[in-house]
Amino acid sequence: MKSIYDLNYEEMGEFAQSCGWKSFRGYQIFQWLYRQRATSFDEMSNLSKDTRELLAKEFIIDPLTLVRKQVAADGTTKFLFQTQDGALLESVLMHFDYGKSICVSSQVGCNMGCAFCASGLTKKKRNLTSGEMVAQFMNVQRELDKTGDRLSHIVVMGTGEPFDNYDNVMNFLATLNHDRGIGIGARHITISTCGVVPKIRAFADAHTQYNLAISLHAPNNALRDQLMPINHAYPLEELMDALREYGAKNNRRLTFEYILLKGVNDSKTHARQLAKLLKGFNAYVNLIPYNSVDEKTFQSVTREEAMVFYDALMKEGVRCTIRKEHGNDIDAACGQLRIKEIKARQEKAKSDLDA
Repeated sequence: MKSIYDLNYEEMGEFAQSCGWKSFRGYQIFQWLYRQRATSFDEMSNLSKDTRELLAKEFIIDPLTLVRKQVAADGTTKFLFQTQDGALLESVLMHFDYGKSICVSSQVGCNMGCAFCASGLTKKKRNLTSGEMVAQFMNVQRELDKTGDRLSHIVVMGTGEPFDNYDNVMNFLATLNHDRGIGIGARHITISTCGVVPKIRAFADAHTQYNLAISLHAPNNALRDQLMPINHAYPLEELMDALREYGAKNNRRLTFEYILLKGVNDSKTHARQLAKLLKGFNAYVNLIPYNSVDEKTFQSVTREEAMVFYDALMKEGVRCTIRKEHGNDIDAACGQLRIKEIKARQEKAKSDLDA
């Protein structure tokens, strides 16, 4: 069944009108879902019994089931969910000085094929609906409700390429950004893309005020071709032109994400090339220590080696940070918990078959 989380604020009003109700009725339902965190239509006490019964026939509320939860020593929590059709997806709760952030997945699997990434170990099965993305947020928020805490930031950086599921991602964010519901501020929302140029241009025209992060990871085409197949379709020249257009239309600072891979993209020469590539941009670079993945051979740099790269960038006038590592004592790499569960299920099915 369709999740009512798939409807944004305006669509909720339109649905109410299609049922012969006033649009205000739809807005009441919206507030029950996001302000009161209702998990059943029966909780919506100011709606008539007939209204609640109709809603229950048309919709479910939560399309996800929690399969497993991992909690790290630093409080980072990984949630493994299952969809109605049996697909698995991950969300991550992270604790920062400025608030609590959720990392949301946008697809089941990923087709981008980045050489270092666990998310791409399984190909994309399908896009997640906006309701399935909303449900990731709501499940984690309800967990925090138990202690009176709230999610303050959203990053769409989990499994999948958000701009390969552009319309659903934008609908999901419109729902959680709306001030009649959760009301997450636009500037507390970040979307990460590996460089889908046509959608970057569409995003530039949308003027949403959401933050844009670019998964760059290489300062030249030759190396980026090896690490990120998307570069064959949209090489750096096209990507940077699209980002200049975005900057001109939105006057927003960009974030460039750069995973440091030992002996691959971490030399001072790479730092100088990166500084040259980013010259003229209102941007900073987020240097990311690599989380090892069993199926990949890449290694992370040491903290000292990361600082050498950091210093080289700073000397070239590039603002940068080194991302604090989270959840090192659990399956830290994006998509890794999901991959382990898939493998465990495959092994069990094979064992059952052999028996």
